[in-house]
Amino acid sequence: MWSTFALSLLTLSASVQSLVLPRNPCYKCQGFTISVSGGVNGPLGQIYDGQNRVGPNTPNPAKYTLGCNGGIIDANGRGCILTPPTTQYQCDEGASPTTGFAIGSEGGITYNGNGNFWACPVDDKGNWNIYSQPVEGQNKCVKVWLTASGCGAPPPPPPPPQTCPYSLVYPNGQSFEFPHLIVPVDQKNPNTAYGTQYFGEITPWKSTIFNFDVRPEFKGKKCSLVWLFPTNPPSDTSSYTFSGAGNLHFWRKSSPATGGTTYNNQGGNSADYGVTKVVPGNSYTITTFNCPYGQKIAFEISSTDTNLRYFQDYNPSAVGLYITVC
Repeated sequence: MWSTFALSLLTLSASVQSLVLPRNPCYKCQGFTISVSGGVNGPLGQIYDGQNRVGPNTPNPAKYTLGCNGGIIDANGRGCILTPPTTQYQCDEGASPTTGFAIGSEGGITYNGNGNFWACPVDDKGNWNIYSQPVEGQNKCVKVWLTASGCGAPPPPPPPPQTCPYSLVYPNGQSFEFPHLIVPVDQKNPNTAYGTQYFGEITPWKSTIFNFDVRPEFKGKKCSLVWLFPTNPPSDTSSYTFSGAGNLHFWRKSSPATGGTTYNNQGGNSADYGVTKVVPGNSYTITTFNCPYGQKIAFEISSTDTNLRYFQDYNPSAVGLYITVC
């Protein structure tokens, strides 16, 4: 027979495990760390109460586990939540984790399909808390991205068997689309609407959104988003200035831009295509998809290490972002 003491030990052990271990035994990713990039850079750590924080006073990088329902717990079994009303991201003991998080094949973390997060200062010593939305009344919040490391995310799917050619075919221009609206958004001037421009501009604090109108006659065809980067100057009417490492981050926006779009009011992202290192003299297929005929779609280019300004033309040798159709 079990003694009362042994039964008490079993009961105590079960109680401890219920506090530490997640209830859902299904894991997508275990023991990963998170790095923060963008307006703030560094590993994501935790202070004693489970607040996720980046900065010089943060302890060693924290470790997390992603469940199959899109909820994250920390190494202490605390559920990571977006606290109302500020949406601060922290891990609380006894809390059920907020669901809807995902990790892409390149490690990018999204919440409900949006890869944009915000860091807001805790003090004047360079320590920052993480939020899913900028905090009202805090003017020093900056946009950041979260990347998981060591999570063993599945490799990206094989490329589609059909990709459209890079060339912009004439006559009639029926094989491609060029942007019909080009709108820069500026982290240093987050409420400024620059309206549509002829130039695309990408810097560590400025990105550019491109709207495309996909023609109805492209029904049933494939579309490829391509970046053309010929040697400078590429043509009589198109040229660019370029410096830095050349790492461009491509996103699909959840809604098109308008002339009134700013850094703060821009829509979220519906797809993260990751970072492509671009080198002059080359062309790149960013993604291929079924043409959303008759629709207006938008893409954004950002970078943390590159300065690029170019005139977006529509001739066959021009630099820029295009949709080719086949």
